[in-house]
Amino acid sequence: MVMEILGGPLFAVAGAGESHGPAITTIVFGCPPGLYLRASDIQRYLDRRRPGSNRHGTPRREDDTVVLLSGLYQDNLDALTAGPTISVTCGEDCSTTTGYAEGYTTGEPIAAVVLSTAKKSADYAQFSGPAGEVRPGHTDLVKYKKSQGFVDPRGGGRSSYRSTISDVIGGSIARIFLAERFGTVILSSICQVGELRATRSLASHLESLAGAGGRVPAESLAEVEAAMEAAEIHSIDADFARAAGELIKRTRVEGDSLGAAVEVVAVNPPPLVGDPLYQSLKVRIMGTLGGLNAVQGVEIGAGFAVVERRGSENNDPIRSSGYQRNSHGGLIGGITTGMPLVFRVGFKPTSTITRPQQSVRKDLSEIEFRLQKGRHDPCVGVRASVTLESRVAIELMNAVLMHAAMHVDPAHFRLFV
Repeated sequence: MVMEILGGPLFAVAGAGESHGPAITTIVFGCPPGLYLRASDIQRYLDRRRPGSNRHGTPRREDDTVVLLSGLYQDNLDALTAGPTISVTCGEDCSTTTGYAEGYTTGEPIAAVVLSTAKKSADYAQFSGPAGEVRPGHTDLVKYKKSQGFVDPRGGGRSSYRSTISDVIGGSIARIFLAERFGTVILSSICQVGELRATRSLASHLESLAGAGGRVPAESLAEVEAAMEAAEIHSIDADFARAAGELIKRTRVEGDSLGAAVEVVAVNPPPLVGDPLYQSLKVRIMGTLGGLNAVQGVEIGAGFAVVERRGSENNDPIRSSGYQRNSHGGLIGGITTGMPLVFRVGFKPTSTITRPQQSVRKDLSEIEFRLQKGRHDPCVGVRASVTLESRVAIELMNAVLMHAAMHVDPAHFRLFV
């Protein structure tokens, strides 16, 4: 098995844990020392990701409380250690400790754990063993064969969307750093559900709010974020959000599922970070977004619309104050221009549905598949936006540190005066 790492080599996130395992564990490497970090700030983003956070997602409900275990310190130990209590009981023996609540990053790895408490593992007996049934569109068959039968089928195991808890924890730390140092804010808006398309674009709206160099004031960004949080689904277009919510409800009742598209925009990104060619920031961000569960397509900037344009139409005019348009989506030659980073990500319909389908058992005997039990998102894209934001933050954070490594100051290498 290959090592699972998001980002890297300087800022990276490693995760472990299956959907129905005891917990999801995360280690974040490479956060510079001196960033003041609160568990509550990370929890805010986890609350957007968790099951049950949206009425149109899976009915499974998890608290998903993050417990920080390392990488923070402050002299006020009571404030440092005021995090959630965790305990381990073995027979009559019980060991108890508390996680970190807030403190300064030390530069050491930041470890976190999120317990899994809403498991119904019996729901997955249908998929267990050599005669287990295979859900069309899911990883059941390929993972069973790849692992030679040694695989956890409950909830999709490691292939579950639950594994993205690690993405959100690492991305939260990255976005807190980027916001503090550069004023960077990463937002997303669901822009399509099935054939229903939004008429308002997040990128276009932010462009209308931008001043010189494409920068958007912090207060304007806060208003946009609050409006999307209040919508039926996470979208800048409230009318579309209401209609999409109704469509998702109808589709759930029909035992089917829907695809979705999500617009992701990083506003006020630092310019000049990233590299061309094989480690291009464009390659890395499009790769990390495209690699997320159920994603089938990624566009940057104007996307496929550029195919129909001439160069005279597509080239973004430049003045001394900066770029005047953003067809390039904030990246030219894999390097940021300071304009918003703009991506659109397409999700397939959720694979697990209740309608009958043709399939096989893991021994390849043919069956008419019918789902017996389970709790699933009818539209996985509805809950995926915060994970997309997190993956962009991780790659942008790593690119910032790579850029800083090219500008070495001898003053930072003195031990004594």
